[in-house]
Amino acid sequence: ETGLKRLSSRSRKRAAKRVQNLKKPKDAAEEQPKKGFTDENSKWLTPAKRKRKIDEPESEDDSDEHWEEEEEDEEDEEEKQQQQQKKGGKDQGKKSTKLGVKEVEEEEADDDDDDDEELVDDYGTLDDGSGEEAAEEESDGEELLPIERAAKKAKKLKETMALGSDDDDEEDDDDDDDDDEEEEKKSDADMDEEDTVQTNIDEMDQFRLPGAEESAKEGVLPLDLKTIHQRIKDNIDVLCNFSTKREEGKERTEYISLLKKDLCTYYSYNIFLIEKLMDLFPLSELVDFLEANEIQRPVTIRTNTLKTRRRDLAQALINRGVNLDPLGKWSKVGLVIYDSSVPVGATPEYLSGQYMLQGASSFLPVMALSPQEGELVLDMSSAPGGKTTYIAQLMRNTGVIVANDANAERLKSVVGNIHRLGVTNTVVCNYDGRQFPKVMGGFDRVLLDAPCSGTGVIAKDPAVKTSKDEADIHRSAHLQKELILSAIDSVNAESPTGGYLVYCTCSIMVEENEWVVDYALKKRNVKLVPTGHDFGKEGFTRFKERRFHPSLRLSRRFYPHSHNMDGFFVAKLKKFSNVIPTAPAGKG
Repeated sequence: ETGLKRLSSRSRKRAAKRVQNLKKPKDAAEEQPKKGFTDENSKWLTPAKRKRKIDEPESEDDSDEHWEEEEEDEEDEEEKQQQQQKKGGKDQGKKSTKLGVKEVEEEEADDDDDDDEELVDDYGTLDDGSGEEAAEEESDGEELLPIERAAKKAKKLKETMALGSDDDDEEDDDDDDDDDEEEEKKSDADMDEEDTVQTNIDEMDQFRLPGAEESAKEGVLPLDLKTIHQRIKDNIDVLCNFSTKREEGKERTEYISLLKKDLCTYYSYNIFLIEKLMDLFPLSELVDFLEANEIQRPVTIRTNTLKTRRRDLAQALINRGVNLDPLGKWSKVGLVIYDSSVPVGATPEYLSGQYMLQGASSFLPVMALSPQEGELVLDMSSAPGGKTTYIAQLMRNTGVIVANDANAERLKSVVGNIHRLGVTNTVVCNYDGRQFPKVMGGFDRVLLDAPCSGTGVIAKDPAVKTSKDEADIHRSAHLQKELILSAIDSVNAESPTGGYLVYCTCSIMVEENEWVVDYALKKRNVKLVPTGHDFGKEGFTRFKERRFHPSLRLSRRFYPHSHNMDGFFVAKLKKFSNVIPTAPAGKG
């Protein structure tokens, strides 16, 4: 009974406090946004917060934040309460007793309000009448879910905020007109600024040629490469859509000349080679080709089937820490190596002749030649021996291969590779290819990998970018024309299984490829036949002012940016008569 009397007396005190709080809603609303450890917060800092979780202490709303400021005796009370709930104390009388005990303890805690009022509970205490809310929560605790109670509390908080802001709105009414005018001015200014920005963006998007002053400045202080690269892209974009994006009064030649200059600067080519490449590729493809030449081609190896199988070799190399994959569906013996923990040119497998380090493009001419077992085959420019040994393994060491090269020093590598790979059907000789028909002839098949300018292997030899000029190209083309005629003369047209010549170069110049083959078609009784490759780009039948034989579309071109291998040209010719035609002077 004494406990209940104390409860009622203390409840009266708390009710008096609530009345005082309700009398000053405006003051409380003004103080509401203030946070911090000050005595000014004491008017709304009430212990009502501590009552809100009594009925459902284990509800979803419970969190460490809600209970940060509880005393140890309150935690003990909560444990007692849980024990009582387990014992079945769910009837209303017991609940009221618990609430009374809890309130008694909280009122005892009120004796320490002088200390507690300095603390701020940031969760849920920023509203007036928190005591009333707590009482409502007590009555509705059994009916409302935790999330519903939270929503109700948020709604009341908004209403309280609205009460506090009503007074401020009345004071601000006078200033609204001025603010509206200022906002209108600002919005107009913003619109003008947006229009200006959009205009600037349009101007930036529209590529403009540099003026005379800018060009003069570039002569003294060169632009950084990033700016030049962006200008190349913009320039190509304009040239690809010239009618719509051109600058008024500017000719296409001005854009082209600027592009040539920028490409030479950025990629370090001489003007001659850039002009040749611009004739060869569309502008959109040109940059792809130039970029591909800056990247090394993947390392590829060819399995020597005279000594092992590709599957067994791959497994052996994988066991040594080599990361590899099959080269592609088009090759049954190629492997591409991504990385290796051991040098691939010094493994026991390499030294024992189980594979040959060889570029993927070098597989193509031998596959096109397709030598048969027991044939007589000539490799006219054989060094360093990759193609020769590939021919030998396709022939399974039968027949005879004559491996010739004009450079005696390079023949040493041919001999070394022949021995290492276990080739036994090859004869090595050192003759000038142009004079070879005088030495011997009657071959079933001839492979001519002609010396060239090397414009397809710029990634391997960057010196080609600046070292080649028109004279070099014509010198190579002239030598190639002599060699192809000698190679044709070395082939026996009456061979029961062959009579074929494969001409290939590691150049992409038309002068060294289609022009040479077209010359051979006019000078000898040969015709072009399919190479047998189902990929690669067709050869040119027309290039600038030149017109070539229509059958040149049967030849194949391979590019770094398209096929991820060195630039290469392959053409397969079939000789149908050993008679050398006599053409009128001046023709061809």
